[in-house]
Amino acid sequence: MTTLQLQQLSVPPGKSILIHDLSWQEFENILEELGEHRSARVAYDQGTLEIMTPLPEHEADKEMIGDLLKALLEELDIEFLSLGSTTFKNSKMLKGIEPDQCFYIQNEAAVRGKKRLDLTIDPPPDLAIEIDVTSRTHPDTHAALGVPELWRRAGNQIQINILNNGQYLEAQTSSVFPTFQIQDVIPQYIEMGQSAGRNKAMKAFRQWVREQIK
Repeated sequence: MTTLQLQQLSVPPGKSILIHDLSWQEFENILEELGEHRSARVAYDQGTLEIMTPLPEHEADKEMIGDLLKALLEELDIEFLSLGSTTFKNSKMLKGIEPDQCFYIQNEAAVRGKKRLDLTIDPPPDLAIEIDVTSRTHPDTHAALGVPELWRRAGNQIQINILNNGQYLEAQTSSVFPTFQIQDVIPQYIEMGQSAGRNKAMKAFRQWVREQIK
């Protein structure tokens, strides 16, 4: 049997590889070897590990959506914790995921100041964001870990999924922002950022939010 070393694997941007029959400890070892400062993302589900490397367009959408959401939370004066692509794991479920972006909002106070999170005892993020440009988004893993709301960016659309009895149901409004038409507004300002520039789009979005609050 031939054993490959992790450094022998190369994943081109926009591609992914699957590694089967991997134990939880081997998954933990790979995470340690990969380190925290890397472009590759991982997802682990009961013995199968996927390693993905996103394209620039994937990262651009991820950053813009995350920035818009931060601006919305700030304008609403809601405390939040943004943890980006932090690895969330549950050893009892044998599942792990690195969302493109994630936020603690309702449960922000429960994890405030913590340096390490363990989903066997800590709550999952309240909201995760996944970009469907280059990789599978693993909604079943997010659901199993108990993430209440998942946004999926596919094409020019934002799909909102709300966890209900262990499964995601597509919804027209966000449970976190029920009075805002997220599906309509977020894509508009992403497009503005692509054409007019990020700063102009962010300023316009903040102004729009303030008008809605009034």
